[in-house]
Amino acid sequence: MKRLIFMGPPGAGKGTQADIIKDKFKIPQISTGEILRNAVKNGTKQGIEAKKFMDAGDLVPDAVVIGIIKERLVEKDCVSGFILDGFPRTVEQAKALSEILKELKMELDSVVNLDVPDDELVKRLLGRAIKEGRADDNEETIKNRLHTYNTKTLPLIDFYRGTGILRQINGMGSMEEITASIVKEIQ
Repeated sequence: MKRLIFMGPPGAGKGTQADIIKDKFKIPQISTGEILRNAVKNGTKQGIEAKKFMDAGDLVPDAVVIGIIKERLVEKDCVSGFILDGFPRTVEQAKALSEILKELKMELDSVVNLDVPDDELVKRLLGRAIKEGRADDNEETIKNRLHTYNTKTLPLIDFYRGTGILRQINGMGSMEEITASIVKEIQ
């Protein structure tokens, strides 16, 4: 059983690695964006609430996102574990997640943080922007996204470091090397 959080800045490869690890351990990868869309589609109480904000073009408030996460964690496929990808993003969300897990009598096994230097992230994201034709991803917007990530996430890394379950993974190297490092750390 593995209950994991995958963290890392944009371009670190967390989505790619979470996809590999979910298949290896046969656990669901839970992406906040995806569960928001599913909750809306399925017309759950939290989904209906989220839809109001999404339709207005507003960010879905933490309380609603947290409610949707809770709804998702009690589904059958999460019994053997899960990977949270993109949540939590703030210390407040992490504290709320701790309360949910306590209530559900669950514990996190590891928080995996993929560590990649900013200059490498800029290079990766610019390459991805060119490959995918994303004109809005220029060097300035990428640097802004990284600054925002670093500002909001540094306290989150410190929060999990204090729990003893943070696993710092070097996000440089081949996909296989990074996967091997993650598997070694979470075993």
